Amino acid sequence: MQHRPRPHTSFAIVLLALAVPPTLLAMIPDPADYSMRQFLQQDDTQHPYRAVRRLEAENGGRRGWIEAVTEYTVASGFSYQVTAEGGSSLVRSKVLRAVLDGEREIIAEGETARSSLALANYAFQPNGVDDEGLANILLSPKRKERVLVSGTMFLQPHGGDLVRLQGQLAKNPSFWVRNVQIVRSYKRIEGVVVPVTLESTAHVRVLGPASLRMTYSYSEIDGHSVSATAQH
Repeated sequence: MQHRPRPHTSFAIVLLALAVPPTLLAMIPDPADYSMRQFLQQDDTQHPYRAVRRLEAENGGRRGWIEAVTEYTVASGFSYQVTAEGGSSLVRSKVLRAVLDGEREIIAEGETARSSLALANYAFQPNGVDDEGLANILLSPKRKERVLVSGTMFLQPHGGDLVRLQGQLAKNPSFWVRNVQIVRSYKRIEGVVVPVTLESTAHVRVLGPASLRMTYSYSEIDGHSVSATAQH
């Protein structure tokens, strides 16, 4: 018998399109296209690492946090060990540990390929360069799955490094949790692009709005020690 998860357990453009013949528009390259192509040529294999993560969550007036040493290797998969914690025990057990347990399960079952930013999972559409100078790429998931995001990724204009990913999960994680919005930030550290922060909001039925923030502090990537200055 399957049990449902409990509620505890993220005018000018139009005028231009009308005024300029389609054939001419097709000849104007989107400045974000080159960055997108560079990104898609990169190796998206997950690198072994060791990092301290701090997770904080709030829901219905309850707040909780934990700090955990997290580690990933090809041979052993993902593991974590909580080293400090505080606040609501309900938030810690049903939200924060659940996030880490979910990551461990996805990796153990070999499901990471289904969530990667690859052509097998997404349709990519260049959408110009924003005021920050970042190339904007629209993401359209090819399937409605809770590990995919409908939104935008932001790339460095030269090299195609991923800077930020934001949007809404393509599918609600459960009956109880909906409208999950996420913003995940990345940085190149020791030659590898890795996530450094994750912020998420969602609506939990009965309990109302919920938020989550997670930060990463790396000590090792690909077997090499990471200095504190490399992360700032």
